[in-house]
Amino acid sequence: MFWMKKRLNYRLGESLQLDTPVRDLSFTVFDTETTGFAIGANDRVIEIGGVLVEKMEVTDKTFQSFINPHRVIPAHITELTSIEQKHLEEAPSALEAIDQFFQFMVNHQSTGWVGHYLSFDAMVIKKELQREKFKFNEPMSFDTLDFINYLYPTWDMHDLEEYAHLFNTKVFTRHRALKDALTTAHVFVELLRRLEEKGITRLGDLLRLSGGKNNYYAL
Repeated sequence: MFWMKKRLNYRLGESLQLDTPVRDLSFTVFDTETTGFAIGANDRVIEIGGVLVEKMEVTDKTFQSFINPHRVIPAHITELTSIEQKHLEEAPSALEAIDQFFQFMVNHQSTGWVGHYLSFDAMVIKKELQREKFKFNEPMSFDTLDFINYLYPTWDMHDLEEYAHLFNTKVFTRHRALKDALTTAHVFVELLRRLEEKGITRLGDLLRLSGGKNNYYAL
């Protein structure tokens, strides 16, 4: 999925057919924490967390890693996340942690990754790899917001926690990568169940609802 001179052969979901039942798929739901929102400039990732959703159930298979941003964490980020400088001093680099995260996805045979407002977290990963002069090809990508917009097109945009309350799903501690990933995973599973009720039951169906973020329609 990313390489520098020599390609790292991480492949997710490439052998799957579009008619594969959603209930047979595995997904890695993930989230990141950063030093701020200026990812294209100086802000850096400080934590990645993920959890496996398998057969439309949230599992106990999780990934979490702090990341050393090699810069001082702003005080308001520490206040928001409870992540302090001391948590990051011995943490791996962004490249090492991202490599470990992708290996988690490969080991658990994830179809792809899932996020709430996925484009931000995907951009965090992409920018960190670009800093190391690595190229990046996204795996199959699924955003909970796409599914919410399909099911409830008249709804206004809400915060992740508000959606969890609307769907009566679990809410974990906010603004920590693994905890937000867990909150997102429970929302995602509830969305899959509601989509199933509307006949959205195959991988190809999910990809169509995911719009232009995937290039897997010819599998």
